[in-house]
Amino acid sequence: MQRTERLFALAEYLRGRRTGVTAEQLAERFEVTVRTIYRDLDALRAASMPVGAERGPGGGFALDRSYTLPPVNFTAREAALLVALGRHAINSRLLPFESTLESALDKVRAALSTSAQRELLERLSELSFHGVPSLPSKKAVRAAIERAWFERQALAITYVDGNFIETRRKVRILAVQMERHETRIDAQDLERDERRQFRLDRIASAEVLTDL
Repeated sequence: MQRTERLFALAEYLRGRRTGVTAEQLAERFEVTVRTIYRDLDALRAASMPVGAERGPGGGFALDRSYTLPPVNFTAREAALLVALGRHAINSRLLPFESTLESALDKVRAALSTSAQRELLERLSELSFHGVPSLPSKKAVRAAIERAWFERQALAITYVDGNFIETRRKVRILAVQMERHETRIDAQDLERDERRQFRLDRIASAEVLTDL
């Protein structure tokens, strides 16, 4: 994740919370060092975002409560269903768009009052989904595909086919197809000028190409 993307994601994460979060927790979530988080928080403050530090239980870094968007009026039952379905999609690896979905779920929770959030936790404890997860894929690959898909950028991928032959390709995603066990990327091979599908679990590495 590039720094600009991380700063935006950090701001959205802080906006979605009703309690503070420590620098250590932020560093773990965004997979950077604590020192980097402190620099990112300073950058947000420099951009006029009111990030403050709160002491005591539930304390940590947080946005000023006045710095919020108008809330969406979800009921607890609506939010519970959306969050449960979202968590199911993430845990089952149905989508390569994990970070975007996580951010959306944070906003759903943030739209609720404190009492509604308590009710949400109770409802979630009573609701679960069971099924066979999709084949495992690398988190870094999913993140690169997510960025390339939303920003309409090309990708350089390392692909391992059914005969365990590894090839390097430059592709542009045309569609994402999700089945019960597999997620396939329908893409245009930019070097071979052909359209073909790539199984997500067979992509060993992926890098967004911003110069194509």
